[in-house]
Amino acid sequence: MATFGTLSDRLTETFRNLRTKGKLSASDVDGTVREIRRALLDADVALPVVKDFTAKVRERALGDEVNKALNPAQQVVQIVNEELIAILGGEQRRLEFAKNPPTVIMLAGLQGSGKTTFAGKLAKQLQGEGHTPLLVAADLQRPNAVTQLTVVAEQAGATIFAPEPGNGVGDPVRVARDGVEHARRQQHDIVIIDTAGRLGVDAELMKQAADIRKAVDPDEVLFVIDAMIGQDAVNTAKAFQDGVDFTGVVLSKLDGDARGGAALSVASITGRPIMFASTGERLEDLEPFHPDRMASRILDLGDILTLIEQAQQAFDEAEALKVAEKLATETFTLEDFLEQMQQLKKMGSMKKMLGMLPGMGQMKQQLEDFDEREIDRTEAIIRSMTPGERRNPKVLNGSRRLRIARGSGMTVTDVNQLVQRFEQAAKMMKTVARGGTPNIPGMGPMAGMGRPGASSKRGKKGKSSGSRSGNPAKRAAENAGLAANPSPTGTGFGLGGQKAPSEADLAEIQKLFGKN
Repeated sequence: MATFGTLSDRLTETFRNLRTKGKLSASDVDGTVREIRRALLDADVALPVVKDFTAKVRERALGDEVNKALNPAQQVVQIVNEELIAILGGEQRRLEFAKNPPTVIMLAGLQGSGKTTFAGKLAKQLQGEGHTPLLVAADLQRPNAVTQLTVVAEQAGATIFAPEPGNGVGDPVRVARDGVEHARRQQHDIVIIDTAGRLGVDAELMKQAADIRKAVDPDEVLFVIDAMIGQDAVNTAKAFQDGVDFTGVVLSKLDGDARGGAALSVASITGRPIMFASTGERLEDLEPFHPDRMASRILDLGDILTLIEQAQQAFDEAEALKVAEKLATETFTLEDFLEQMQQLKKMGSMKKMLGMLPGMGQMKQQLEDFDEREIDRTEAIIRSMTPGERRNPKVLNGSRRLRIARGSGMTVTDVNQLVQRFEQAAKMMKTVARGGTPNIPGMGPMAGMGRPGASSKRGKKGKSSGSRSGNPAKRAAENAGLAANPSPTGTGFGLGGQKAPSEADLAEIQKLFGKN
């Protein structure tokens, strides 16, 4: 979530300074609130929102809930998190469907805000939920707007109603009204109307949008706003609220590199909930907006719930069980590995998924350096293998590896590294599947956590740990010493083992504590 990157860094740094203090004074709280105010203003959050937000944080931070807390710094973070959730809308709101279909959803916003792309994304998401949406091309002013919506509808696999060619030709109000009637006849349960935008707010735009709303009486009017628009977002939102009114907000281009304060301002200023967030260019990159999860991301607390939901959508449960069985029976192959990578790609950007993990804001450089194309390169190498080579990588000799490298456009070193990583990963997964503990490269086995009853290789071979001296007399003496004083076994943390205390030791301990 690049849009809130700078704000997240500033807030995280502010809270990091708090964690060194055991108790917070009034000056500590004032300094923290001052830094939060600066961070929000630098992120283009509207001034009224900043004033209200910081006043509430300061009041609560100076209250008893922080003074009596075991960890005041964590309590302040919790307060900021709760207040962020509040200005982002509080609770998530979903689309409200009409009791008698079709449900009419009208889109409004400035030109270039992403209305047409969002129409396709919403249609695709609704289709996945079992609905039959109809896209209505009522943007007849912008050049090639009808053509763009037609292409987007085709990509989403949705039906489109576009009786007019656009480019200034046709009556958008009549098209919107006819589109709803067409949906009713063809039994589409949802209608998504894409309306015209302008480069700026003007009377003509507002009148046309208001006329369409009056003609079709939509169940939802979604205001699509570019998260990169900056301070002007508040003025634009107010103008649309006064001229057309809307029931919900859609944030587009959240994957951009803008400061993103508009997103924190719109819900608070207009009183309308943010319902969707567009996080990428693909039609799949649309998320329901959860204020609590977005606040967690901003504060670098992670968003595990969204990550789990995306994984559940991308991974097939039956396939996962099949893979688990293969791991347990040691039949996991490169073909299975390829299938798992393809399912992983369905989840979207790896950078975005990793960014949802708690604390990943502190590893921003590592995330930036992560190359998304590495998965494609790995896939190319595996696809250049024959089915037999994928099932049994041990047959890969030098000539085969050269052929695979040439076929995938990679080097023999790349092929060797892939095979080596796969063998290590397969070995680790097999160990885990059998209930053991993997030997992580560079760390060694984790002692004390192995599978019960498992024996080491040294134990299997039955090798003696006695003296190896070539002098028989010396060897006998050393072995006798080892038998009298066996070496400690050690603990899982590499510490020497301790003998059980004798009765004399216990008596001495009791004397130290004054007990008889």
